Parts: sequence; C-alpha cells; structure tokens
Amino acid sequence: MTRRVVVVGDVMLDREVDGRVDRFCPDAPAPVLDVTTVRQGPGGAGLATLLCAAPDIDVTWVGPLADDDDGAAIARELTAAGVTTVALGHEGGTRRKTRVRSGGHVLVRLDEGGPGRPTGTVPREALEAIASADVVLASCYGAGATADPEIRAALEQRAAHRAVVWDPHPRGGPPVPGCLLVSPNLAEARRAIGRPDEPGDRVAAAVRDLWGAAHAAVTGGAQGAWLAAGDDVLYTPVPSVGDGDPCGAGDRFAAAATTAIARGATVAEAIGVAVARSSEWVATGGAWAFRRSAHTGPAPDDRTTHGVRGSSGAPAGRHTAKEVVEQVRGRGGTVVATGGCFDVLHAGHLQSLEAARDLGDALVVLLNSDASVRRLKGAGRPVQTAEDRARFLLGLECVDAVAVFDEDDPSVLLDELRPDVWAKGADYAGVPLAESDLVRSWGGRVVLLPYLAGRSTTALLSDVG
Repeated sequence: MTRRVVVVGDVMLDREVDGRVDRFCPDAPAPVLDVTTVRQGPGGAGLATLLCAAPDIDVTWVGPLADDDDGAAIARELTAAGVTTVALGHEGGTRRKTRVRSGGHVLVRLDEGGPGRPTGTVPREALEAIASADVVLASCYGAGATADPEIRAALEQRAAHRAVVWDPHPRGGPPVPGCLLVSPNLAEARRAIGRPDEPGDRVAAAVRDLWGAAHAAVTGGAQGAWLAAGDDVLYTPVPSVGDGDPCGAGDRFAAAATTAIARGATVAEAIGVAVARSSEWVATGGAWAFRRSAHTGPAPDDRTTHGVRGSSGAPAGRHTAKEVVEQVRGRGGTVVATGGCFDVLHAGHLQSLEAARDLGDALVVLLNSDASVRRLKGAGRPVQTAEDRARFLLGLECVDAVAVFDEDDPSVLLDELRPDVWAKGADYAGVPLAESDLVRSWGGRVVLLPYLAGRSTTALLSDVG
C-alpha cells in the first residue's frame, strides 16, 4: 500500500566543496584549497523530503521556492526523485550553504541568499495536501514556511485529528499544539524550556508538555534519544558507529520516524528506527556521502528495531552495591539501577542492561532471590541459582554491582540505595510500577528501555522443552 507523506518546510541549496590543502597563502595566514570535487543538492527540508522518498511512499513538498537558477536546480532534483512540489512565493534569492572541506573536515561554511520567507497567497493544492496526507512532516529551518499564517492554521487544524511530526528550529516558530511527535535535539529542547543542564529524560517530558504534543523525542547525538509518552520515558541508545559526519542526521531522524509512522509503526517503534537510521547516516559519511552516491531514496527499509551500543569502563564487580553507590556519588556521578530475575541471560537482557548503563556512571542490578523468583514464576524456576545469576551479570562489562533481594518487588532495596535513575524494560510502558512513586520521592527518575521482541526466558525454556 502506498502512503502519502507531505513535507512542509524551508529548502536551501547545500553545496559541498572538497579539496586538498598543502600550502598557505603568501599574503595571509590562510590555507589554500585546491578544489577536487563540488557537489550540491537540496538541503534543509529539501533533504528531509528526499529521505522520505521510497517506492511505497508518495511524497509532496510544500514550501517557498526562489525563481532563480538555484531554485530551479532544487526543483529538478526533487522531481527526479519522484517528489511532487507545491511552491510558495520566496523572498530573496535561494538560500545557499557552502561547506568547504579538506581531509574530511569542514574548514568554513559560507551562507548566502534569503531571507526565504514565503510570499503571496498559499495555493489551494498546498492546503489540500496538508489536510489529506497520511503523515505531515513540518521540517522547520527558520525561514518562515511553518510560521506563515495560512500554513500554520492548516497544520494546527490537521494536528487536532491527524498525524503531524514537527522537527523544530531555534529560529522558527514553536510546533502547533496537538502534534503526534516533536523531535528537537537536546540543545534546542533545553533552550525551549530554559533549563540548560536538565537530563534528557526530563527535558523530553517538559518540552512535550510545553508544546502540547502527544510525544516528544529529544535527540542527543551519540547519547541516543529520549521519548516522552504519557508518564513514561523510553530511552533508545545509539549503536556503536565510531566517528562520522553528523551533517543532515536530524533530517535523517525526522524522515525515518515519519515514514515509519506512515507505514503503521507506533511512535516508540518509529523512534527505534530513526535512531538506527540516523546512526548509520553519521557512520557512512552523512549528507556528503549521500550526495556522492547520488542516492535519492531512503536508506534501507525503515522498519528495523533499536540499535545497541556497548558500554565503556570496567565493571566494579567486587564491590557491593552500596559501595558502588557511595563511590559514584562521592565523585558527583549518576547511579542507575535496574531489576529483574535474569534467569537464563539472553540478548534482550543484554540490550536492556547496556542501554541502562549508558544512562549514567554506574549500573547496579537488583536481583530477585531464588525464593522471590519461585513465587513470581512458579515451580521449576529459577533455572539458575541467585549466585550463578549474579556471577553471570557481574561478568558483563556494563554491570557494576549486583544486590539480591528476597521480597516480591525491589522497593526495600531501592529505598536503601536510592539510585538517581530506575530503568525498566519498555514492555512496562503504560503499566503502573509499584516502585515508581518511591523512586520519584527522592527526586529519582524512571526511564524505560528498549527491548528485543520475542526474547524472554519463558519463551526460551518453552522452545527447549
């Protein structure tokens, strides 16, 4: 089934000039670039539009377009990618951003043209496209497309009953109320709520409430993304991708989330896809590599699940949980705790534990005792003793300490250790946790973690049987 996506936003022409530097100007302390390659293509909302294009996605772009050679070049490339363009009037010449590179590094960026504000009357076909699409992506780049009164009214009316994803910009207007998803980066979100040092999970909830959205996904680059939904915050870590080029990663994230939602994914599933796709984007060279390959479609099918990143730092497995907490607190660090039976470790456990460790400076696992597991799981469980389960956990690089509790839930031990973050699997989303109010009583935070669907100890034992 073909889905219809409309991207509303400001386009520009991105130029990439690459060359070699092996000497300096004789008359100034400046490098001389011998140009070897020049590439250009739609930037801003234009790049997001190209990244939404796919055989099963019918894409329309709505925004200001200048009547000049650069504007014509943008229109040609969008059309070549199968995109329908609905152009608004454009104040000034095409905005152009030129990045000058050498040795994989940007030496300088040159900004020209604009201001790019929309002019004239908004065409009826633009308003009809916004109203009828399966998903609308507002890709704001600060020139004014999403601030135009007619466009904004159409987006606000749509957001009241149909899906709008809003990728904001510091110089643009705030998202309209009712968006299904807003996706600021961490710096933008902190600026919006006026809290420059707030942790990502709290920022996500605050900015969602500020903008009246159903969900807010705050992206933190290599730190991953935090999704605020209802009373829950889901943290998705970034896969281990090493160094790369982040240019255009925000557009890749927004486009991947939008197309995943259009295909029927839940917002949480879409964020897992978006984190994976934007991480791949950075690792493979960003917008520069995208233009080098002349690729005008999306990255591989945006339907995969969350990526995984390993943790750094050796475990402090010989210390008690209390000692680890005291040591980390003594140096001003963040203590993360998670809990469970962990009876026969599997890939789902590992992913959740690694993601939990990424949230702070130490991870303490609160482990159900044998008697506690038996009461919860029934006769024949646990398969492994608490001693063996603890040994396995302490052998993981991401686990710093293990503490065993005998009650049916970890509340007593939690109250003793008082971690800064209590992390649980995303399968608990929407389920009241007995320990949540307790953790929040001392200012702690509750964060949900991604999990691998279909992985559970019960299912594994059933298969073996």
